[in-house]
This record gives sequence, C-alpha cells and structure tokens, in this order.
Amino acid sequence: MNRVMRPLGLLLAVGFFGFCRAAAAQGTDEFGSYGTRSEPGSHESPQNAAVELRFGRYVPRVDSSVSGTPYKDTFGDSSRYMFGVEVDWQVLRIPHFGSFGPGLGWGYTRSTAFAPLTSNPKIRSGEVTALSVMPFYLVGVLRADFLARDFNIPFVPYAKLGLGYAYWWSSEAGINSRQDGVLGRGVSYGPQYALGGMLLLDFFDQQTARDADNSIGLNNSYLFGEWYGSELDAFGSKNRLNVGANTWVLGLAMEF
Repeated sequence: MNRVMRPLGLLLAVGFFGFCRAAAAQGTDEFGSYGTRSEPGSHESPQNAAVELRFGRYVPRVDSSVSGTPYKDTFGDSSRYMFGVEVDWQVLRIPHFGSFGPGLGWGYTRSTAFAPLTSNPKIRSGEVTALSVMPFYLVGVLRADFLARDFNIPFVPYAKLGLGYAYWWSSEAGINSRQDGVLGRGVSYGPQYALGGMLLLDFFDQQTARDADNSIGLNNSYLFGEWYGSELDAFGSKNRLNVGANTWVLGLAMEF
C-alpha cells in the first residue's frame, strides 16, 4: 500500500505546488491586472501547427522478418535510442473537442557492435558493424485539447495513424556491407500508429506563457509521452527487412 501511496502523494504535491504558483502570480500594477486565470485560448494568437522534439527507445524488429535472430546475435538485446522531429498542421478545429490534421515526421537511430567472426559467431572481431535506420512517416493527428481549453485540466490526449517509410543501411568498419555481392541497404514501409498524452506547461506559469505568445507566437508548450508502433515490412512481405518498432517516446511539443 505504501508503494502506491507515496508516488500518489508526490504527484498531488507537485500539482498543488503548480496551482499555488499560478495563483501567486496574480496581481495588479500600474498597467492593470496580470497573471489572472482566464479560459485557455482566449489570449492566444492564431494557432496553425505543432512541432515535436522526440526521443525514445528504438529496437528494430529485424528478427521478426527473417529466419533466426541475426539482429540479436549481432547487437544483443540492450536498448537502442532514436531522436526525431515531427511537424503537425492543425487544419481542422473541432469546437469543444480538439484539432485534426496531417503530421510529417523524421527520425534516426543506429545500432553498433563488434562484428562476430563468420567461422565462430561466439567470438567478436575488432571491426565495428552497424545498422542505421532513418524512418519517415505521414500520419493523421487527432488532439483532444478540450480538457485544457474548457475545464482548465492541463492534459491533452491524442492519437495518430498513418504510413511509415524507412531507409536503412548496414556497414562494417565504416564501409557499406555486402552479402553475396549485394549492398546491405534498402527501404521498408508499412502502417504506423500511436497513442499519447501531453502535459500543458502553460498551466504552471501562465504569465510567461502569455509573454511567449505575444513575443514569438508560441501558443502552448507541452511535455509528452507516447507509445507507438510501426510495422515496416511492406505489409507482410518476406522480401523486406522489418525495421519498425513497438516502443515509447518522450519529448517537448510546441504549438504556434
């Protein structure tokens, strides 16, 4: 029971601190009132797009598309990571619900290890082998920001669905690898989907949020967490390497 209550108590304390900080920022000076709570969106400049800076675990599902476990045998089962950027155009505003529009993303990840010897895979050579993956994707993004706009609850759930496309290449000692005379590189594609939630940072310092909107047109800023999956195997083709992943992403999002 204590294991549950301690994190819950910490979460409530953080929320209470944020509320008190926002309330303490209210006041009046020679220019009028400042820091007062108002309905989110009432002071904003036009909002058209969102930009996400993304970072998360990424282990390509190579072994699911080939016989054996060549990826695990070469690179092990330790976590690998990807960084990326996504831009969403919020072309449709749904009153008292949220926004919908297309999103375009890019990422990069690289797995490295000392190459196993062909004669004895249990022994590693002194040469580094690597698999690099550069995924792109086009998705429809539905954000439900009515909780923040209508009820002052700083949470925005969202969902994404679309297509992913990835360029990948392998190398040994910095040189593109070959197998049977064919370069170790290719492209893979398939469906991509995601579910996530965003914490509205404006709630904790509303005056700074207003200043950012007035000076650079930054409507809102968020911290977000996302679980997403990509099946980049050409819709089940046996001739394509599956370099997709089922994983998590953390990041910072900004709406302009």
